[in-house]
Amino acid sequence: MKISGAEAVIRCLLEEGVDLVYGYPGGAIMPVYDELYKFQDQLHHVLVRHEQGATHAAQGYARATGKVGVAIATSGPGATNLVTGIADAQIDSTPMVCITGQVGRHLLGSDAFQETDIIGISTPVTKWNFQVTEASQIPEIIAKAFYIARSGRPGPVLIDITKNAQFDEFDFSYEKCKGIRSYVPVPKLNADKVAEAAALINSAKKPFIVFGQGIILGQAEAEFKAVVEKSGIPAAWTILGLSALPTDHPLNVGMLGMHGNYAPNLLTNECDVLIAFGMRFDDRVTGKLATYAKQAKVIHFEIDPAEVDKNVKTEVAVLGDVKESLAALLPLLDAKSHDLWHNEFKALQEVEFNSVIKEELNPTNGKGISMGETIEMINKHSKGDAIIVSDVGQHQMFACRYAKFNSSKSNITSGGLGTMGFALPAAIGAKMGKPEREVVAIIGDGGFQMTIQELGTIFQTQVPVKIVILNNEFLGMVRQWQELFFDNRYASTKMINPNFVAIAEGYHIKSKKVTQREDLDEAVAEMLASKDSYFLEVMVEKENNVFPMIPTGACVSEIRLS
Repeated sequence: MKISGAEAVIRCLLEEGVDLVYGYPGGAIMPVYDELYKFQDQLHHVLVRHEQGATHAAQGYARATGKVGVAIATSGPGATNLVTGIADAQIDSTPMVCITGQVGRHLLGSDAFQETDIIGISTPVTKWNFQVTEASQIPEIIAKAFYIARSGRPGPVLIDITKNAQFDEFDFSYEKCKGIRSYVPVPKLNADKVAEAAALINSAKKPFIVFGQGIILGQAEAEFKAVVEKSGIPAAWTILGLSALPTDHPLNVGMLGMHGNYAPNLLTNECDVLIAFGMRFDDRVTGKLATYAKQAKVIHFEIDPAEVDKNVKTEVAVLGDVKESLAALLPLLDAKSHDLWHNEFKALQEVEFNSVIKEELNPTNGKGISMGETIEMINKHSKGDAIIVSDVGQHQMFACRYAKFNSSKSNITSGGLGTMGFALPAAIGAKMGKPEREVVAIIGDGGFQMTIQELGTIFQTQVPVKIVILNNEFLGMVRQWQELFFDNRYASTKMINPNFVAIAEGYHIKSKKVTQREDLDEAVAEMLASKDSYFLEVMVEKENNVFPMIPTGACVSEIRLS
């Protein structure tokens, strides 16, 4: 059938199973929005209040569901406002397709109104991008975009469509992409490498598993749990790997990295075999690379060949889909318990509990409400079944350290890019993707004001997101660094905040402010019992620091408890 390029865009999205998109209209994308109006019974469009919100909402949707998130914007500033979310999705391996409008083909390069080279701008932060100048290109390019975004190591793709390509008509047909020449998304599994890895694991006296988001992206949670339980090996997670294994699993020994748990960080430099699944050994996990796990033989199970030996030299690299790799590894492993090795973790966990956790969860000496006890109160009432969407800062580290999760895809946060303003729109996307689950956004008073306008999206859509602002009236993480490393010079980190409750109520969102500890339990219970969106501001201790901490550039064994 002969249709316009704009209609083809909508039909292509429907062919890919898309039923929800986030966006903001404008001149160069108006033809597509005109078709969206005609197809609104099949494709739901969510009007965000800023294009960055569209990308973060699409990320939240993708992270909660495992599907591809979709964001739409116009040319120029509309397109450039997507870039932060695209960069966030790239480093955190989130499948997303962004569609931008562009000036007509005859105006390209003329500095026309709202013309920006979004292809050049987005090239470093996309898995693939393409500028469509002919309507007939649309089906093939959109099919490729979805295939690339979701296959192998997922990531964001951007398609820029000139206005003439949206208006022009052509004979439409659609065929899903099943492969692209020279693009191999999943390396072929080498059985000999799996056997080599198994032999090394079986011979280890102090083996240690570290796992990342690759387990979740590969939908390999069941296979991973089986490997952990059969091998009896203690397992620790990166912040994006959190929830791949239930937090209360006896072999789950906690979080790695700068503000991770004492035992897994310290014992990284004492294990004899380090087995990494679906993680990339980033600097926040390794600390000083020159001293990281030098005593250990490293086994790396990874889908992306570029990550192998990039930061940490491996003894054995097993390339391939982690679900397939784990299934091949399981029958080759010996059943063990490693009791003495586990006792070393337990002893250090006791040290951390007495030095840090006990006081954080039960503050004494007249201190104000702590971030940790607020998270613990959310655990009490959510029973570990909520999706927690955290922003970036101290509250993020407290949420990752203390939130409890029973099921996968429950921890959504900005990991690699560390994007303040991520949580509010990402929570919207997560709740729309998983309406049957409770979604709680944990946000600081700084990050909240970066995308505060998305309260308007919540009001318009009536999506029942629960928002918790942990307000210490500081840019808390920066202030902590200023205290510890810059002689208490609090340069530009004190926040003079507005009346957040009044603002939320201005959007007709039920709101409450907690300043006293004795009111916290009831307020959290009321929030989680609400069937509608709810805004809860908790005034927390101003100069509460998050520990343990590994200073930047330090060795993981130099972890500080205070």
